[in-house]
Amino acid sequence: MVDPIVSTKWLTKLLMDGGSGLNIMYADTLDAMGIDRSRIRPTKAPFHSIMLGKQVMPIGQIDLPVTFRNSSNYRTETLTFEVVGFPPVYHGILGWPCYAKFMAIPNYTYLKLKMPGSCRVTTIGTSF
Repeated sequence: MVDPIVSTKWLTKLLMDGGSGLNIMYADTLDAMGIDRSRIRPTKAPFHSIMLGKQVMPIGQIDLPVTFRNSSNYRTETLTFEVVGFPPVYHGILGWPCYAKFMAIPNYTYLKLKMPGSCRVTTIGTSF
């Protein structure tokens, strides 16, 4: 789990899942962040493997800026999230589209994430 700034809020429970092909944001999280649901674009593409054996129809998609930072270095990119309406376990899930956009390299042994930052390589640790 990582704790980036999404839009203007610091989210402490975002799961980095390199096996996921989607960035997922829960509708409850958007509501708690104060983001108006009118910003959600409708979509008609369902996805699978989120809930075991079931097809999930998202509410829509939303573009939000995501910032990873440490004490002296940061990186911000805009990511597209699929917004889902089922109960959240995390604030959201960041999949391989996030890894690709940030050019991030995970190290699962040390639970670290490395990516180019504003002035040098940024190392992001996990939050528990």
